[in-house]
Amino acid sequence: MIRMLLRVLGHEYAGPVRRTVALMTVTAIVEGLSYALLVPVLHTLFGSDPGEVRPWLIAFGAAVAAYAVLRYLSDLAGFRSGTTLLAGMYHRIGDHLARLPLGWYSASRVGEVSALASRGVLDAMGVIAHLLSPFISAAVTPLTIVVVMIAYNWQLGLAAALGAPVVAAVQIWAGRSTAASDADTAARGAEATGRVIEYLQAQPVLRAGGRTGERFGLLDDSLTALQRASRRSTLSALPGVVGLALTVQAIFTVLLVLGAYLVLDGSIGAAEILAILVLAARCADPLLSLADIGGKLRAARSVLARLDEVLRTEPLPEPREPALPARHDLAFDSVGFRQGDRTVFDNVSLTVPDGSTLAVVGPSGAGKTTLLQLLARFADADAGAVRVGGVDVRDISTEELMSRIAVVFQEVYLFDGTIEDNVRLGRPDATDAEVRAAAAAARLDEVIERLPGGWAAHVGEGGARLSGGERQRVSIARALLKDAPIVLLDEITSALDPVNEAAVHEGIERLMAGRTVVTVAHRLRTVQRADRIVFVDGGRIVEHGTHDELLRAGGRYAGFWASSGASLTGR
Repeated sequence: MIRMLLRVLGHEYAGPVRRTVALMTVTAIVEGLSYALLVPVLHTLFGSDPGEVRPWLIAFGAAVAAYAVLRYLSDLAGFRSGTTLLAGMYHRIGDHLARLPLGWYSASRVGEVSALASRGVLDAMGVIAHLLSPFISAAVTPLTIVVVMIAYNWQLGLAAALGAPVVAAVQIWAGRSTAASDADTAARGAEATGRVIEYLQAQPVLRAGGRTGERFGLLDDSLTALQRASRRSTLSALPGVVGLALTVQAIFTVLLVLGAYLVLDGSIGAAEILAILVLAARCADPLLSLADIGGKLRAARSVLARLDEVLRTEPLPEPREPALPARHDLAFDSVGFRQGDRTVFDNVSLTVPDGSTLAVVGPSGAGKTTLLQLLARFADADAGAVRVGGVDVRDISTEELMSRIAVVFQEVYLFDGTIEDNVRLGRPDATDAEVRAAAAAARLDEVIERLPGGWAAHVGEGGARLSGGERQRVSIARALLKDAPIVLLDEITSALDPVNEAAVHEGIERLMAGRTVVTVAHRLRTVQRADRIVFVDGGRIVEHGTHDELLRAGGRYAGFWASSGASLTGR
């Protein structure tokens, strides 16, 4: 458990956690030793001169005081470590998720990541703040008392020591018997979270279909499955709880019978056996608490295992000696790429000279957006190489590559902040004048003027308070502010109204000027004026050339042009 916790936290946090565990262990040992002083206290009280108990009572009080101080310090260290590691864990998982290839983010992982990033991280870090101290106390304090019992009477101590493996075996058995049900509950919980998110996102569709009062079948099924899994998990833990209680009671009964035999045999006095039995009884409470603590630790371990699985997912590798491209031309060199069992690209080669514009067209599912993702290194090619300035993108650091590329997607996501916050994401250190100039070039200033609050207006989560066209203007202003030499455009005006389309197109024209541009076809005038056009279908480039050349050839592009009428759309 501790090993997995340290692996999930990372090397930088291993030291503080080890120190906290060491302090908690010392505290548990001192607690056991303080109880050990009960033996001479009781022996003296029931002896011939009870007045001699004073030094032992003082020693006992000092030991309890030392334990209280240590317990306070260890609990405080646990809480501080937990809160510190909580923030560190959020940063670590966030940084790791940002480096994973986009292909990793399948729809099934939405609920899993949401659950892990919210309640999961809190539960995992709560182990240090709330569970580690009582668990160590429940395990170490009884062992310390057993050692003390051996020192006072080896027969009773040995009997108690022989019970320790039995208790451990019951705990291990209980953990194994509930592991499968706990994993199933976690999986059902992640699925239910995903269905809740899906249900919320599907509200427009459900309401448009007149199903506002109708329950969502998939969500109901997932919640029912979660309820059943939780019930199975509870029932599977019951035998472990009962088994541990019976085991502890059986061990105490054996000690009681053995103690009575030793007293009757004259091997030990009544005062000593009473004191030792008090110690044995004191062992029972922490041992019985292991059932409750163990269940919570198993649940936390399940979360830690899923966090560990995410964090051990290999991100895109960074080059040891990053190269710096001297130019900004782009090239696909015999590129092959697969998504699952589907071949997206098969031996694709193309070039985009520095400062030129390439338009990519083709039917839905042809891989046009994937081409942009490979250029931006959101994923790595399975074969061949994607190059920027003649340098393989895998040999360029992610920071350097992204500093040279501005991407404008069709679906724009804005963070819940002000318009200015979202524009500044393009270049946080830009001056106010540069931000205003980028907004004016994207015709975002028109939007800002009519919004209450102007630049300080909040856009809402995902930019919900702005229209699609307004969000797109923010995205273009952000790209203009970044001023990157390479621009990737992904069908950014295909769903806009004429007013917003005109404004966005004007901003795009300014964004494209003097840069290397790859644009997935969205409107005819952009395609027509591209320096080169490629038609992608079936994982290959089936045609390439200028607009006029492809029309004269009368091939796939010409047919696509004729059938599309006034626009070229589709992914």
